Amino acid sequence: MRITAAEWKAFGQLREISRSERTEKLVNQLVQLWESSVRATHHFLTEQDIQNIRPIVKEVLQTIGILVVAFEDDTPVGFMCMQDQKIEALFLAPAYRGKGIGKRLIRLAIYTYKVLYVDVNEQNVKAESIYRHLGFETFRRDAVDDQGNPFPILRMKLNYPL
Repeated sequence: MRITAAEWKAFGQLREISRSERTEKLVNQLVQLWESSVRATHHFLTEQDIQNIRPIVKEVLQTIGILVVAFEDDTPVGFMCMQDQKIEALFLAPAYRGKGIGKRLIRLAIYTYKVLYVDVNEQNVKAESIYRHLGFETFRRDAVDDQGNPFPILRMKLNYPL
């Protein structure tokens, strides 16, 4: 998989945010972005599920090892969290889905951060399809998520060496 010159240029809109740069304002913006994204894509979640997950998302955004945010001007339009060669979260504002930002984030994860793994909700068919297109394969399916909720998870691994 090659990254085009246009994609490399677009990487300028992506920025790694250190823990010290993760202001309350930015974290709150990203939590709101997460919620709007989940409401648009995770139709299997109930309102109570979203309310229960929100504080976990906020904590992850504050503490995760690597946080990359996609900006348009100064407005966050997407983000990706990574740790231990794994994409832990990737969410886009609904208006920015289908514009290639998710693919650019994933390619950045693969080539810059040497990511090898990602977990995807089985019901999120679009996300699974994008990861497959970019070289990931399912190596395991778990009937519940990491919090024990009945949301099946596909454990995926990059299927070619870097």
